[in-house]
Amino acid sequence: MTTTVITNIGNLVTNDPERGTGPLGQIQDAAVVLDGETVAWVGPTANAPAADEAYDAQGRAAIPGFVDSHSHLIFAGDRTQEFNARMEGRSYEAGGIRTTVKATRAATDEELEANLVRYLAEARRQGTTTFETKSGYGLTTHDEARALRIASRHTDEVTYLGAHIVSPDFADDPAAYVDLVTGEMLDACAPYARWIDVFCEKGAFDGDQARAILTAGRAKGLMARVHANQLTYGPGVQLAVELDAASADHCTHLTDEDVAALAGGNTVATLLPGAEFSTRAQWPDARRLLDAGATVALSTDCNPGSSFTSSMPFCIALAVRDMRMTPDEALWSATAGGAQALRRTDVGRLTPGARADLALLDAPSHVHLAYRPGVPLVRTVWQRGQQVPA
Repeated sequence: MTTTVITNIGNLVTNDPERGTGPLGQIQDAAVVLDGETVAWVGPTANAPAADEAYDAQGRAAIPGFVDSHSHLIFAGDRTQEFNARMEGRSYEAGGIRTTVKATRAATDEELEANLVRYLAEARRQGTTTFETKSGYGLTTHDEARALRIASRHTDEVTYLGAHIVSPDFADDPAAYVDLVTGEMLDACAPYARWIDVFCEKGAFDGDQARAILTAGRAKGLMARVHANQLTYGPGVQLAVELDAASADHCTHLTDEDVAALAGGNTVATLLPGAEFSTRAQWPDARRLLDAGATVALSTDCNPGSSFTSSMPFCIALAVRDMRMTPDEALWSATAGGAQALRRTDVGRLTPGARADLALLDAPSHVHLAYRPGVPLVRTVWQRGQQVPA
């Protein structure tokens, strides 16, 4: 395997406080050595060991590759008309998903995979090196299984979301759809997935239905995550913590008891500011969660209905501006926080033994991600030790 030393990094974020200053473990005038797919060494440029190849960062900042722990990238069509209507005053409702379901069912495997590859490449150019993505736009056994089969060819972080909404085919019999999701559909989908998710929300699945779905998934070896408390107060967060779900995602409407549960459990609160931006909804209160001691992740929620962005830098800027996070907290949440939401220790940090995923910024500091919103600051990306073509 080839080793590469990246030198003259103006400011390196390791996410290891023991290796540098502050919670982000920052090192000035730093270097990183990549050995194949793994980080072999980090430290001052003056102490960097020799390597087969060298790359001069020319004073740019380096950060761990972003970990996007929540996206919906297996779909066809778009919902431009819905977005237009929402900007004219219509509120967002979960039922809009049905539009994408119709288009996705009609698409070929090749069309769905081409879309996925395009959005993954788009995100990678913006610094994202670890991706989670879900099914949820097929809502038949065949379409959910093919979505997960396609996704599993491109990422290890695949989530079965047959319980996105009740399928239009079962509008008059939601209980029968829950039986399908926990039975035949689960059997077909489990071999391709690591996770099971449920949209626990008014207009989707109530607490009892969500519990049954997550419990069935866990019996098949799938770990739980939950779409929780996005549109209104509800049981999703409490259920996620009770079942030791890796994450409760959205967390927009939280009671004091919800916040305390997240702070006292192992479930990460994954916040998705792209959704609030695109739906003109109430912002999640990240400051409240952080001050209570909860672990917070940031993700894009990239999907065609409520958050059609693949840009983690954009979500960082929103989190700092509108969710009361500091730039340091937002970066940590978009890297190490996302890793915790996926229960991963090999990504989201730049320390020896971690996966060699990093991004160089055309900026002297990661703070510019929020300071210069909308500017394409990611200059170069390495994923698994390989420099990604621009």
